[in-house]
Amino acid sequence: MFKDLDPLLHAQLRLAVMSLLMSLESAEFTFLKEKTSSTAGNLSVQLDKLAEAEYIVLEKTFRGKKPLTTCRITPKGVAAFEQYVTDLKQYLNHTPS
Repeated sequence: MFKDLDPLLHAQLRLAVMSLLMSLESAEFTFLKEKTSSTAGNLSVQLDKLAEAEYIVLEKTFRGKKPLTTCRITPKGVAAFEQYVTDLKQYLNHTPS
């Protein structure tokens, strides 16, 4: 009756990151940290989980001498996010029989 929600996307911080990336070509770590009000450590762990699932790609470079991490959503991540939204709508629109 109800589909299982993707546990990777069901976590609040990961869902927030994916929501932001759905509307952006890419986003810097500091932007995501600011928009999600998360700590650097927690955000880093959650981004690694999304990257391991191939929902996002992390690009680590330098701006001058400072490290710069840029995140980009992958086609797999877009598909997973869209499926998550569809599945969640089924929960919200469910009417008892």
